[in-house]
Amino acid sequence: MATVSYYPGCSLEGMARDYNDSIHAVCRQLGIDLKELSDWNCCGATAAHSLDHSASIGLAARNLAIADKKGHELVVPCPLCYNRLKTAEKAKSGTGGKNRIWDLANYMSQDEILAVIRSKISTPLTGIKAVCYYGCMSSRPPAVTDAEDCENPTSMDRILESLGVEVISWPYKTDCCGASHAIARPDLVFELVNKLYRMAEAAGANCIAVSCQMCQANLDMYQDKISQTYKTYHYLPIFYFTELIGLAVGHGDARSWLSRHFVDPGKLLSQVGLKA
Repeated sequence: MATVSYYPGCSLEGMARDYNDSIHAVCRQLGIDLKELSDWNCCGATAAHSLDHSASIGLAARNLAIADKKGHELVVPCPLCYNRLKTAEKAKSGTGGKNRIWDLANYMSQDEILAVIRSKISTPLTGIKAVCYYGCMSSRPPAVTDAEDCENPTSMDRILESLGVEVISWPYKTDCCGASHAIARPDLVFELVNKLYRMAEAAGANCIAVSCQMCQANLDMYQDKISQTYKTYHYLPIFYFTELIGLAVGHGDARSWLSRHFVDPGKLLSQVGLKA
């Protein structure tokens, strides 16, 4: 069993518990032992770096110091947290720390983990046609994230393809969803997200896969309101990629995770002959 340190971040213990639950469940099934950092603190996302640079570095650096004592690679599911931790790593060392910091999707797209995933698939996700939406924080700026494919990340594409999903290429995978502007400027977020819906549908997708809880919230929570605002109709379930892994490997809790979504995936799963 592979053992890694795990930094959940604040939202995965609140609004994104479905993501957190699916991560722990599928990792256990795949033989990945997640060791949550003890006494971790908020990384400072999203506002700290715009208010106090030194505090924003210090908040994230404290978590890195805790992780360094454990001696394992550090896996981070939240792209905002990942970006802040990588920023602190670069600020403190100039290059990188002694233990690698991984974005969760990148970690799980390694060849050896994909091989384990394939070996455990009981229900190939045939009929699911997905575009992968990465958002703007997990790969950019490359000087911070070290991403070699910052404009065209492929980690989720590779994972979903291993599940039997038809992954559709599209040029909007790193566009911004508006993030926390959903509170102050919902009009702006609605415009950005509606564009993502339209482009996903035009590409032939019947759902969108994400690795960011902020992106998932904006795309899932407001779909009905955006449809009403633009006098159209969108039905695009928004899956965390870990939930799709759970469906494919037959995890018994998959229905529970999906039941927390605003856009019910059950209709799509029934249409393509899959059961949650």
